[in-house]
Amino acid sequence: MTHMRVIGTVRRTGLWLVWCAIFMVGCSSTRNKAPVEQRVAVAPAVVAPAPTPVPATPPAELPGAENAGKPGYYTVKPGDTLRRVAEVSGQNWRDVARWNNLADPNVVEVGQVLRVVPPVIEPEAVAVRPVPGAGRVETRPLDAKPVVPPAASAPPAAPGAVAAAGAAPAVTAVPPAPAAPAAGNAIAREADDDVQWVWPAGGAVLAGFDEGRNKGLTIVGVAGDPVLAAADGRVVYAGSSLRGYGNLVIVKHNETYLTAYAHNQVLLVKDDQVVRRGQRIAEMGSTDAQRVQLHFEIRRQGKPIDPAKLLPPR
Repeated sequence: MTHMRVIGTVRRTGLWLVWCAIFMVGCSSTRNKAPVEQRVAVAPAVVAPAPTPVPATPPAELPGAENAGKPGYYTVKPGDTLRRVAEVSGQNWRDVARWNNLADPNVVEVGQVLRVVPPVIEPEAVAVRPVPGAGRVETRPLDAKPVVPPAASAPPAAPGAVAAAGAAPAVTAVPPAPAAPAAGNAIAREADDDVQWVWPAGGAVLAGFDEGRNKGLTIVGVAGDPVLAAADGRVVYAGSSLRGYGNLVIVKHNETYLTAYAHNQVLLVKDDQVVRRGQRIAEMGSTDAQRVQLHFEIRRQGKPIDPAKLLPPR
């Protein structure tokens, strides 16, 4: 019995020592363990530099911009074509293309300024080249032989005189050339003004010329009445694409004058056709109008004027 107690005591003592050893080892490992510190590297924020503003490139100046707003020039609007500009101005589109040196008549730009009247050179701008003063000049050609004056005009030779070898060539005075007329363009304009006019219709005048309201004469009649060319000329437009004029004919008489005939029922001519004064070119109607009538305009250098001042008295 005593022996068994001793053995139990020894066992309890050994177990206690084992637990102490385990406890010491645990404490030692905990004390010697280095603390762990977690560090997260944060990259500094990068701010992108503000973009440098780029100055706007000014638009290229369109041809003819210096003439904007001047009489005889037209500024192209959205939807315009060269043909429409010519119709509005009462000109032939081929002439407008030539006056503006357009390489491609099918291309016009919004804001482009086009000349819509013929270019005219003022008389003062015509330079007169000075004529050299009259003088004695030799007129014989280079390969001609010297001309000997007739014997009758020569004084009698003295006896024993020796004939001179090679008489001097004849000299002729040439009168100065007449100066070119400085007013040639003015004469041409006067010729343009010399147009023989007739009335385009036989009806009564319902409304006269009023620059602000009526750019021509309103002549009444019945449907089918003849519409006549007011003077000799060439048709530059025959159609109905110009709003407010209905079936319209425009005749160009020269570089100064053209006439317009609107609201027709039937057109009897076509573009580029040559017409004579008094020739029937249309039949009166009421297209784009509230009643049968002829709206008749005369334009001088593209500007409407009172037709009654040019038409003969009735």
